[in-house]
Amino acid sequence: MYSTCLFCNQNLGANEVIEHFPVGRRLAFDAAKGRLWVVCRKCERWNLTPLEERWEAIEECERAFQTTRMRISTDHIGIARVTEGLELVRIGEPQRPEMAAWRYGDQFGRRRRRRFALVAGATVIAGTGLIAGPILGLAAVGVGLPFQLLNAGTSIYRYKKLLHIRSSDDVSMAVRLSELPKARLRVDGEGVLLRVPVVRLNRVPWWHYDNGSTDIELTGMAAVRAAGALLPSLNQGGGSSAEISRAVGYLDETPDPVQLFARAAGALEKKQSLLGTKGSLQKLPTAGRLALEMAAHEDTERRALEGELHILEEAWKHAEEIAGIADDMFLPESVEKELARLRAERRDKTEG
Repeated sequence: MYSTCLFCNQNLGANEVIEHFPVGRRLAFDAAKGRLWVVCRKCERWNLTPLEERWEAIEECERAFQTTRMRISTDHIGIARVTEGLELVRIGEPQRPEMAAWRYGDQFGRRRRRRFALVAGATVIAGTGLIAGPILGLAAVGVGLPFQLLNAGTSIYRYKKLLHIRSSDDVSMAVRLSELPKARLRVDGEGVLLRVPVVRLNRVPWWHYDNGSTDIELTGMAAVRAAGALLPSLNQGGGSSAEISRAVGYLDETPDPVQLFARAAGALEKKQSLLGTKGSLQKLPTAGRLALEMAAHEDTERRALEGELHILEEAWKHAEEIAGIADDMFLPESVEKELARLRAERRDKTEG
């Protein structure tokens, strides 16, 4: 087992995920053809691994790829990043798109449990104050004082807390958490438009009062990405299993993020609040907001990964030509049988 690049002699690094091949920080594998490469992060060349070290490692790579939460595929190549930091590149036909419930269920469920814990804690404090107050001889105002201070502190925090977004021309801006309910979503032709109040990012003392927010309008993908930065704060309460399932359904029906946001904006425009909050993101049902956050999140990851996919696919084509020649030279009969076994198992799993 080698640990340096065959082309530039740089260290290939190590990983703790693939037990049978702990070399490399990016592994590329083709389970159908029995290929395994270590991709050098210095020169980006693909190092074909020795035949005797591939079989168990390829199976481990396949399992890790299937279970990772961050992956994206084109027609011939997929890339995934596992928790430990190892990157896996899967060669072959793309996997059937799976529903996003398994990916977001833990995240939104954690938020929901945290919200319940906060509410339960506040309830316990309130009950303790009501019971212990008279016993300790505290006046009613004394019992309510901590809650008044808490509300005041929350208001100050929401006013000073800034959520950062970027404008259509890639300028950094911020939205106060207290003004988040003013964010409006509406249909713009065949696309979507987000109207949001932003503030200047100049430094001011924390006690300084400055209500100098200005409404701006973002369209298309700029609106989707800005909303993606705002929605986690609107979705702090997470969602139930049923709400997450509905959100996944919306995302599955309309996978394009702009179209999904336009669909949500159309639904909002049909609702008119007595307070004039037509189009408010906050007025969307929980499942709708969760679906929009999913779409915005996946768009962010897609942009980060797609920049690498084209380069990887070209490198794979070149490396595959070399691997085909190398593997066909003096290939032992035992290796051919092992490769046939792996192909048969893979075919049975696909048909099953």
